[in-house]
Amino acid sequence: MAKEPVTEEASAIVRMARMLWADKFALCAAIFLVVVIILAIVGPTLLNELATKQNLRGRNLAPFDFSREWFMWLGADALGRPLWPRIIAATQNTILVAAGAVFISAVVGTLLGLIAGFSSQRTSQIIMRLADVIMSFPSLLVAVIVLYILGSSILNLMLVLSITRIPVYLRTTRAEVMEIRSRMFVQAARVMGASSKRILFRHILPVVLPTLTTLATLDFAYVMLAESALSFLGIGIQPPEITWGLMISQGRQYLTNAWWLSFWPGLAIILTTLSLNLLSNWLRIALDPVQRWRLEMKGPKHG
Repeated sequence: MAKEPVTEEASAIVRMARMLWADKFALCAAIFLVVVIILAIVGPTLLNELATKQNLRGRNLAPFDFSREWFMWLGADALGRPLWPRIIAATQNTILVAAGAVFISAVVGTLLGLIAGFSSQRTSQIIMRLADVIMSFPSLLVAVIVLYILGSSILNLMLVLSITRIPVYLRTTRAEVMEIRSRMFVQAARVMGASSKRILFRHILPVVLPTLTTLATLDFAYVMLAESALSFLGIGIQPPEITWGLMISQGRQYLTNAWWLSFWPGLAIILTTLSLNLLSNWLRIALDPVQRWRLEMKGPKHG
């Protein structure tokens, strides 16, 4: 009997893998994101010395000079630092800020949304008014003001971006809970004497989770772009720390004669954002029992 849950979990993983294989664009996106995550974990440890090594003789070195060392193939910045190792080293901070902001906003927004959707009308209105207050201010403007007052750091940037994204998860979760709470299985759990806490986290949350997973994947791309915008404006991560947005900001004054300084980190942002959008679209279909057949029909069994 103990092996049945393991077998069911393994079959679910195999089914998801087959559906991912059926969507080649999502498969390429997933592979690219796995590579990005690996680079974010091991990149700074392996390439931090190369990323910070200055060589004033190689200032604004053009890319594609394959007669030089491999780490100079994408060119060098205004201080002669190779761009390839710097882009890899910057991956960690970029992904860390985006992942941390999405995690915090998703957890807080989901909890508040569960409470707002399942509690009394008064409690729900108080929580929703709080969300309206947050949404009434432009997110980038709030980030600019707070970071100017508190100072730029990875933690402050993460917290500011997470606060501005909480209403997104709150409103989505509340809408889902208000629709699900009237279903028969919730009524049956209530009749059986289940507590509100058990109904929320054991019966309702698993139904809402696929929608929130898809939303978080899309939101990850949005937060990463917001972090890049703040770094481009000069109020995000500050040197000696480095992100893709900061690299674009540092290269904007050389756009006319050294376009590669901003192009390569910008390309990294574009590819990561595109991959997240493709994977989000796949997740939306794969986690929906009504639409899942579209991917299952493309699988190996059906040619």
